[in-house]
Amino acid sequence: MKQSWRPGNMVYPVPAMLVSCGATPDEYNVFTASWVGTICSDPAMCYVSIRPSRHSYDIVKRNMAFTLNLSTEELARATDWCGVRSGRDYNKFEEMNLTAVKGEKVAAPYIDEAPVCIECKVKEIVHLGSHDMFIADVLNVLADERYIDKTTGEFDLKKAKLLAYSHGEYFSLGERIGKFGWSVKKK
Repeated sequence: MKQSWRPGNMVYPVPAMLVSCGATPDEYNVFTASWVGTICSDPAMCYVSIRPSRHSYDIVKRNMAFTLNLSTEELARATDWCGVRSGRDYNKFEEMNLTAVKGEKVAAPYIDEAPVCIECKVKEIVHLGSHDMFIADVLNVLADERYIDKTTGEFDLKKAKLLAYSHGEYFSLGERIGKFGWSVKKK
């Protein structure tokens, strides 16, 4: 038997993402977001939802750019810390020993320690409720060579040890149980 709960967000797990923003080093900031995702594959588009009261909101809106940096088990403490501290009060890059690298295609840095960094140019802001959704075109994806299989050229997600967020908790990802199409593949 199922219980009825008040409407809420129970789409879990979701990525635990470090989002970086700022056109110049003096305004660089990083914050944690899990309200991120893919919108479209052709053209490549994604989004991040940000509360208007947050420090990074105005930075992203002013520059119309942000970078999604996948987080890992190694970055778990920084991921949590950047989600509970404000860039108004701290230089989060310095506090968490993260390396901000000037974006290649957008006015937002990427985090050198992240295994994958997705540079995004905002094309539309949708005002929703508690959050505004920044819909963006993906202009560049930077993948750390440490996680690219030398034989296949594929990105090794398991080796990267990515983080997921589920209802207030962080988790490492488990073992692979299949590959796209495995359920219908002929033996």
